[in-house]
Amino acid sequence: MNAMAIRPFRKEDLHPLVELVEATKVFRQEEVDVARELMEIVAEDKDQKDYVIATYTDENNAVRGYYCVGPTPMTETTYDLYWIAVDPHAHGKGIGKELLHHCEEYIRQQGGKLIIAETSSMEKYNKTRSFYEHHHYIEASRINDYYAPGDGLVVYIKYL
Repeated sequence: MNAMAIRPFRKEDLHPLVELVEATKVFRQEEVDVARELMEIVAEDKDQKDYVIATYTDENNAVRGYYCVGPTPMTETTYDLYWIAVDPHAHGKGIGKELLHHCEEYIRQQGGKLIIAETSSMEKYNKTRSFYEHHHYIEASRINDYYAPGDGLVVYIKYL
């Protein structure tokens, strides 16, 4: 990608990002709905401090990925990485890596020291888990049958 740009989320990013989340084909409809809800909160309430969303655009200004992060309630320096997703047609181009590094730098600038990323144990999330491990996230816990029978919770952490 020649002219990579990660910028603050804009209201007009909402529809392309929801389509992108759906296109990954890993999220259940209720998860897509939650992603949309968080985007709507960020778009509508400029004063909220719970969620920060950054959008990745390519050289043609097309939306190709995003992340959503926020301070973990009742902690001093812990942040939750709620979402990170890349357009499936743009996989393998380093967009996820750029988004993750941008997210980590943002958290550092806020005084954050620990990132929590939760994902599923299902096979369709193998690439997601490998992505976190490749970027030095450590599997901190695993709870079997958390989301549903056969679908466990895997919690990754990274100390900054």
